[in-house]
Amino acid sequence: MLDCIAHGTIREIRLARPPVNALDPALLAALADAFAPTALADVEGVVLSGGPKVFSAGLDVPHLLGLDRAGLSAAWSGFFAAARAIAQCPVPVVAAIGGHNPAGGCVLALCCDYRVMARGPFRIGLNETQVGLVVPEAIQALLRRVVGPHRAERLMVAGAMVEAEQAHAIGLVDELAEPEVVVEQALQWFAALAPLPREPLLATRAIARADLHAALAGFSAEQLAGFVEQWYAASTQQALQALVSRLRK
Repeated sequence: MLDCIAHGTIREIRLARPPVNALDPALLAALADAFAPTALADVEGVVLSGGPKVFSAGLDVPHLLGLDRAGLSAAWSGFFAAARAIAQCPVPVVAAIGGHNPAGGCVLALCCDYRVMARGPFRIGLNETQVGLVVPEAIQALLRRVVGPHRAERLMVAGAMVEAEQAHAIGLVDELAEPEVVVEQALQWFAALAPLPREPLLATRAIARADLHAALAGFSAEQLAGFVEQWYAASTQQALQALVSRLRK
């Protein structure tokens, strides 16, 4: 499910669920465990990477469609647990986005400190409305803090997926790199931080990311129940089934 690769004091955590790193409960649980503070005791930073053409295709919709309400609720709880684990990671995290990164994959990247994306015809965004899903407030807050309220609204309402160059221009990603060196560029960000005094850096980071933690912590059990209920709406089910049909082709 995950590959862990040491780059000195930096650990690369690579999504490894072929073919497109779809996020099922097992992968999400593994992510939450990998980002636990106890698992990163001797690590100074983390690179979260994915596949060479698809970072992650987002939640595993065919799997989710096969679950009952309790299973679906548990699966979405697991997704938010993984997002919170990344957001609350005690050391800085860079997303090395080597390809397309829709929906849930984009959420995970937004939980990171910095995003390096492959240059080229790759797209990133929160396309939930395109497949009949509501974007919860907790996730909306993640995008707003990166690209601003007005632009975030326009992107989320349309379910827009933007190409790498536009994503960089609007600040959705921080840096572009050639596809074969995305991880190397992510590691360079840590090299730039290395000379800085460690404790002030981490303390400042914690203050700056408090709003991110609060947004994810604010996704309540009541909101989860409402989200699950919306999943079973006729229009949502129709859109999700159409998505699965496209994936199978």
